Amino acid sequence: MNPIALFGAVDPSWVAALSPELASRAQFGWTISVHIIFASLSVGLAPFMVYFTYKDVRTDDERFAQLRSFWVTVFAVGFVMGTVTGIPMSFQFGTNFPQFSAVAGELIGGPLAFEAKMAFFLEAVFLGVLLYGRDRVSDRSYVASSVLVGVGAWLSGFWILVVNAWMQTPRGYEMITRNGMEVARLTDPIAAFFTPRMGWMYVHMINASVISVALLVGGVSAYIVWKKRDARAWNTALRLAVVILLVSAPLQAVHGDAYGRHVEDTQPQKFAAMEAHYETGSADLHLLAVPTSPEAMVDPRAENLITVSLPKLGSFLASGGDFDAEVIGLNEYEENPPVALVFWSFRVMVGLGFLFIALSLWGGYLFSRGRLSDSDWYLKAMIAASPLGYAALLTGWYVTEIGRQPWVIQGELKTSEAVSSTLTGTEATLTLIGFVVVYVGLLAAALYVLKWLVRAELRRLGREPSSDDRWYGPLPGVNDGD
Repeated sequence: MNPIALFGAVDPSWVAALSPELASRAQFGWTISVHIIFASLSVGLAPFMVYFTYKDVRTDDERFAQLRSFWVTVFAVGFVMGTVTGIPMSFQFGTNFPQFSAVAGELIGGPLAFEAKMAFFLEAVFLGVLLYGRDRVSDRSYVASSVLVGVGAWLSGFWILVVNAWMQTPRGYEMITRNGMEVARLTDPIAAFFTPRMGWMYVHMINASVISVALLVGGVSAYIVWKKRDARAWNTALRLAVVILLVSAPLQAVHGDAYGRHVEDTQPQKFAAMEAHYETGSADLHLLAVPTSPEAMVDPRAENLITVSLPKLGSFLASGGDFDAEVIGLNEYEENPPVALVFWSFRVMVGLGFLFIALSLWGGYLFSRGRLSDSDWYLKAMIAASPLGYAALLTGWYVTEIGRQPWVIQGELKTSEAVSSTLTGTEATLTLIGFVVVYVGLLAAALYVLKWLVRAELRRLGREPSSDDRWYGPLPGVNDGD
């Protein structure tokens, strides 16, 4: 179908068309950026939902019934939005990247089918039980439903990452000629499903989702506690979020350090882009980088940045212990990824990661002193940090995906070769605009529903929301006396 038909009879001459490759990449990147917010919400919320459901059934405590009901509803909203935003991505393989589908179809078709039939339907069926079956099934069945929903969410992430990890470090295949075209033929399913990248990506992504949701749960809980100090259920949720952050935030830093060494071993070009390392030799580690000019933002190099760096530590981390280890520079490659996007995204991700560790330690200290709910500063910090987990998750995903360029399948198929040869720049640009508009609307709708749920919870607690009530942070017009 002609993408312009999506917009009716319009004159496309006003469109400053991007190239088909750039517009297609931007469209898929935007689509998956929005989808991943909802997908990671399901993944990260699963352990919270299981815990609240189990405690509700086991203790019959009204606190956990309230928390279960609230967060199961949020999970359901995320599940629906994740489905709506995820379905178009499979079509984009055919409309925008048909060469990729033709070359890799035998490798990616199975995992994507497993994700739909094994994970999605498992999640969907038992989510219905969670939403409507509290008084219709036994307590044991109800708890089991929460576990199966969580398993479905984590299985979905597993199969999607099987595909992506194969694209990063392809294994278990051979290139053959079929109908005059070079395609990948599956030779070893185990090697293809469990590539060298798979374990690293899965642990890092699952933990990133848990951190993101812990910050969201903590932020919503902190806001309600700020407004209603004696809200028992939300004090409980706040404490749980802090405990989970205390475990998951430091784990992400330790795991990320080891993951970085794996990236250097398997994708040295991506590692060099993460540090804007151009000359082959020992590499410093830039703890902080400040651009000295607008040019430095789009082309970060040592001479146009003010950096706080640890000499040779980049080599030490890349090699696992050798300060003089050689790190291949970007100048050695004919084509490089957009270095600025990878470099700055990596810095945002790492900087936010250390912020989350600080928040978790601060919260842990207050919790141990019994002052967690009494500290206005901490409550405000948690409210303000509630969306930052997703900022870290998305920038980490950009490092992973943009850093692989110019390859869509590392070492086998370039992105420029995977794009449809019949797609025009105007068609791709118009479709990109359409996806941006629609997905912004979906994001706004999801935020509106979350705001409505928080306001409804405040009313239930006897705290009638005012026009200044904003769950997302201590902004002007919201003060401690509200």
